[in-house]
Amino acid sequence: MAVTDEAIDKIKAMIVSGVLRPGDRLPKESELACELGLSRNSLREAVRALSLIRILDVRQGDGTYVTSLDPQLLLEALSFVVDFHRDDTVLEFLAVRRILEPAATAMAAAHIGEQQLDALGAQLDRLGEAPSVEELVACDLDFHRGIVRSCGNSVLCSLLDGLSGPTTRARIWRGLTHQDAVGRTLREHRAILAALRERDAEAARSWATVHIASVEQWLRSTL
Repeated sequence: MAVTDEAIDKIKAMIVSGVLRPGDRLPKESELACELGLSRNSLREAVRALSLIRILDVRQGDGTYVTSLDPQLLLEALSFVVDFHRDDTVLEFLAVRRILEPAATAMAAAHIGEQQLDALGAQLDRLGEAPSVEELVACDLDFHRGIVRSCGNSVLCSLLDGLSGPTTRARIWRGLTHQDAVGRTLREHRAILAALRERDAEAARSWATVHIASVEQWLRSTL
């Protein structure tokens, strides 16, 4: 095991065991290196690596702290890594989204408030019947993000937020090339919203599945 990897594992063990808790300040570098039996250089590299994935927060002039370890914060790293996907893996990301997002949409049917439903409806109204593809994709991202945030599961919400990037280009390309893609997307959004208003979890799940599968099916046929 590389020395830096060992340092990362030891800091991780301190956090997982509860020796260090969210918001705690790490001991001084010299003290922690001595306690863990590490060189200060390897400890420094480990801290740098853990700060990149939002486990630690290095505050200049104040010390190093364990972050809140909130799922949304930790899964920011997923979004960063996902941005490096190859174009030939977009279908795989869409398949994962097709598994997760309908479940989140169904869960939202029991939790989403009337005010949020009205906001989603107003968002669709502002978009109109003939938006540009770019406007539609931006609305699509916000629309689904608003629903997923109401599912009551912050981990699921963060996972889907991280997965949305790779499919954006596919949605834009579909809007530019596929006949009636804009109209179909608008109708599917309205159907999802109607199911949520009726608190019909299974209808919401079904429409969300149809919505994602239509993009997936189109992309599969073009590759």
